[in-house]
Amino acid sequence: MSTATTASVSTHILDTSIGRPAEGVAISLAARGGPGARWQALGGSRTDGDGRCKDLPDLPVGTTHVRLDFETEAYFNSGREAEAQQDAPRARDSGVFFPEVAITFAVTPGEHYHVPLLLNPFGYSVYRGS
Repeated sequence: MSTATTASVSTHILDTSIGRPAEGVAISLAARGGPGARWQALGGSRTDGDGRCKDLPDLPVGTTHVRLDFETEAYFNSGREAEAQQDAPRARDSGVFFPEVAITFAVTPGEHYHVPLLLNPFGYSVYRGS
């Protein structure tokens, strides 16, 4: 929960190749207190059956930048998305193109940042949600 001195972060993943949530993706959270500061690993979680990660660690006071690391390789290698889409190829000719996705963004104390990841085997997009 954010206060006047901290920001808060949430995320979810939608696999746009199948139009469904991406379940079981590991997500790590890191923060820093300025552009030149060192990253501090805060911990992480996994997406649930709805593609949401509801238990990310709180951000420390003074956080100005946040990094979310999505471990997408295991998800794509699991075959979950291929099983969910009948005509999806079982094997990719080039393997996993994006084995991980790292998103870095600036935050302001007191604000909540929901950062969804729209993911497919060969592309991704993020935005600030609500």
